[in-house]
Amino acid sequence: MTASRELVSALVLLGVAATPGTAADLLAPERLERVNVVAEAVEYRGKPAVRLVEAPGAAGDAETLAVVPDTRLRDGVIEIEVAGAPRLGSEAGGARGFVGVAFRLQKQPLRYECFYLRPTNGRADDQLRRNHSTQYVSHPDYPWHRLRKESPGVYESYVDLSPGEWTRVKIVVSGTEARLFVHGAGQPSLIVKDLKLGAAEGAVALWIGPGTEAHFSGLRVEPR
Repeated sequence: MTASRELVSALVLLGVAATPGTAADLLAPERLERVNVVAEAVEYRGKPAVRLVEAPGAAGDAETLAVVPDTRLRDGVIEIEVAGAPRLGSEAGGARGFVGVAFRLQKQPLRYECFYLRPTNGRADDQLRRNHSTQYVSHPDYPWHRLRKESPGVYESYVDLSPGEWTRVKIVVSGTEARLFVHGAGQPSLIVKDLKLGAAEGAVALWIGPGTEAHFSGLRVEPR
């Protein structure tokens, strides 16, 4: 097999699109820089994927993410399929299956922007919970509860979601603005015009919240 065919085979195996700017093994679990998570390669609902759960002994307020190698983004597009659900036996009473993508991540100290989903909120029989289906946060200074308190409804919104199902997510980043698109929609589900880290640059990471079992597949990172 030629080197180019080996590369394409690796991309197909890992569920990564063979496009410019995308490394062949972005989602290879052994290469992910894991922060308080366990990562493994699995097949989930017909797709090759990476499964993430919290590492044993991780503190309840610990950051839980996996930094993707060879990614560096200032402006550009991130596309991925995610599936999140509350982990079986989770003791987190507010577990919602939190699953998302961190971007412009800087390691020392750990800082990042993030869009994430709360899949169990998408079809809840409570409109207020539905309104909290998508969320933007900026670590460490702007967690969800601060943003909700200071700017109610500005950094979260509704989108139809179902726990455990594959969901197509696209994030478009430009300067201090980012837009979250879900399910291939032509219009964003959430627009943030004041990214809290400013026009920074950094890595991309797979992100989960407390009590979550999450799967990720088909990652594409296209800097502009």
